[in-house]
Amino acid sequence: MFWESLRGGIIVSCQAIAGNPFYHTGTMPLLAKAAEAGGAVAIRADGAEEIAAIAGAVSLPIIGIRKTEPSPDRVYITPAFEHAREIAAAGCAVIALDGTPRPRPDGLSLKELTARIHGEFNLPVMADISVFEEGVAAGKAGCDIVATTLAGYTSYSVKTEGPDFELLAKLTATLDVPVIAEGRFWTPEDVCKAFALGAFAVVIGKAITNPMAITRRFVSRLPAPRPQRKVYP
Repeated sequence: MFWESLRGGIIVSCQAIAGNPFYHTGTMPLLAKAAEAGGAVAIRADGAEEIAAIAGAVSLPIIGIRKTEPSPDRVYITPAFEHAREIAAAGCAVIALDGTPRPRPDGLSLKELTARIHGEFNLPVMADISVFEEGVAAGKAGCDIVATTLAGYTSYSVKTEGPDFELLAKLTATLDVPVIAEGRFWTPEDVCKAFALGAFAVVIGKAITNPMAITRRFVSRLPAPRPQRKVYP
């Protein structure tokens, strides 16, 4: 299977949402090229326009998503078949989608949506889940890969300080499909721990491709009170 090329590697998420200075600036293909040069095995990208641009810039496979308005209560990662169609046409190698049981706008169940993607596009499906039971259900629904992407980002899942290693360990011990670790990875030590727990690959986003978030993380750890800036003539 194609995704064997992802085993043991780093997938870099190249996305920018509204409010980020990189949003709709043509920066994502450059970030993807930098990630490829640095040794990434794949790129995760949002939206047909960005996916097509990145596909033209790198040789890496693209895990495609189509986000709508983020919400802890509603499905917003590739919520409907029409969104899957958009990103499939743009050139992604995998379609990632919300793997929770919450209602989808087109009324399809996860199993129905996965089967339709398999049948019409012949592409593997990655289910982004938030709790253990969703991962098990996604495997039974025919999803090819399960990812911990939404752990802590649904209204009913607990947001850990760092990656949800407990969830990852339970999934890798139970599922027969590859489990990809994603969410709040900031250090190489976290990545190594994920692989030790059986992760197939690790997705890293903000810690690599979001200078605004990286800067905020450093600033938030400054001792209080913050030192006064020296004014130079």
